[in-house]
Amino acid sequence: MGEPIKKIQLKNGDVRYRFVVDIGADPTTGRRRQLTRTYDSKKEARAEYSRIRHETDDGTLVAPAKITVSDWLDTWLKSATIDVEKGTAANYADALLPVRERLGDRQLQQLDEEHIDGLVSWMLTSGRKRGGKVGTGLGVRSVELTLGRLRSALNVAVRRKLVVRNVAQYTKIPREARRRAAAAKAKRIPWNADEVKTFVAATRADRLHVLMLLSLLGMRPAEVCGLRWAADVDLEAKTIRVENTRTIVEGEVEEKGPKSEKGKRTLPLPGPVVTALKALKARQADEKLAAGSAYVASGYVLVDEQGMPWKTDKLRRETYKLMATAKVRKVRPYDARHACLTYLATSGVPDVIVSAWAGHADLSFTKRVYIHPNVEHLQDAADQLDALLG
Repeated sequence: MGEPIKKIQLKNGDVRYRFVVDIGADPTTGRRRQLTRTYDSKKEARAEYSRIRHETDDGTLVAPAKITVSDWLDTWLKSATIDVEKGTAANYADALLPVRERLGDRQLQQLDEEHIDGLVSWMLTSGRKRGGKVGTGLGVRSVELTLGRLRSALNVAVRRKLVVRNVAQYTKIPREARRRAAAAKAKRIPWNADEVKTFVAATRADRLHVLMLLSLLGMRPAEVCGLRWAADVDLEAKTIRVENTRTIVEGEVEEKGPKSEKGKRTLPLPGPVVTALKALKARQADEKLAAGSAYVASGYVLVDEQGMPWKTDKLRRETYKLMATAKVRKVRPYDARHACLTYLATSGVPDVIVSAWAGHADLSFTKRVYIHPNVEHLQDAADQLDALLG
């Protein structure tokens, strides 16, 4: 083999040292790849030539590539979402939107830790594009999701030898941001028993009364929207089957089963809910007669006066209107689920039953996320200690 380092002379008379080295076949095209490098000294050229040859033989060489961050995210998403549901795939893509906006045009191999730190800082201060005031900061949870997806994408890039290391691996969300997020979460308190009773009483005459009751049974909004008269509601047995959800994915309605097998459950209905369901069914029969041929027999429990099924965004808007009319504290519709499970857990219902009612596979998750004891609940503990210490 001849001398790999060639001495060259530039037009201005300067001397440089150049080499061309094979680095194996392109993993996607199979074509032969070569690198050309030029250095000021022969010593530098020899050292770099030896390094490249060693890493090529060892299978650790990361060859230069002009792929951008957005290009790589496109590639990664195709493989990462092959076996996931449409909604999950949409969540993956949404989580990476801030990365595309902030770093998408940058070459993948030019990314460094400062870029990722800057991305996190921008997201926390001014990265919001929807779901609130544009230009304000996103929540810590949103930033965590973005970092998680980006780390996964970069791990695959490392494995495919597109980058040397995962520059997002050790990025942290500032402690102060986490502290503020925890404080905001602590302020998000679901209704107590008195607030639930006030809301139920105030909405009793409303057409949506029974749908509010179903939410207060701990059903998710998507489960309420997906409830069907024939398949899921048994007024004779006084039960409902939770087996269908109706959600919005990328602007389109998607129907699917619950998140897990445990999510598929049959719930016995309290008397007031049975009565309200019967009243709603009779009312919908009258609405069908009134609408005539314009009525859409969709078969869902939650429909408008023309029989058209609702989506979760409409359920959310109408729920907020009812809260304002009832003059109760505004909470997220999903917090009705928290209120239900907290009430059951603090009323002596065994933990395993509360978890089964919620449709959770993990008992500890139910207790950790959905149970919110308040001062009134703690008073029960104080009363028990009275007997011990008195």
